[in-house]
Amino acid sequence: MTLGRVTRHDGGDMHPATVRPNSVRPRTYEITFVGQAGAALRAEFDDCEVTVGSGTTTLRAEVPDQAALWGLVERMNGLRLDVIDMHLVAPPPTP
Repeated sequence: MTLGRVTRHDGGDMHPATVRPNSVRPRTYEITFVGQAGAALRAEFDDCEVTVGSGTTTLRAEVPDQAALWGLVERMNGLRLDVIDMHLVAPPPTP
């Protein structure tokens, strides 16, 4: 499987090797891209929480594994979205 190129805000590339493998439990990621997503684009990501800001859109998605995360990234690449940030959301502290 070949992943498309995702460019970070600093101009470098994001590769699967830069994301540490996760454990069995799902993880939540936020991915921000340039532009304000309209209704049609938001519908493409109906499996994500979509937040439209001033000049950017952020997707928040819970993914079960790295394959699902990179599947989401590939969807974004296919739509030619300019990703400027992708990060793991810290899980809530365990009691």
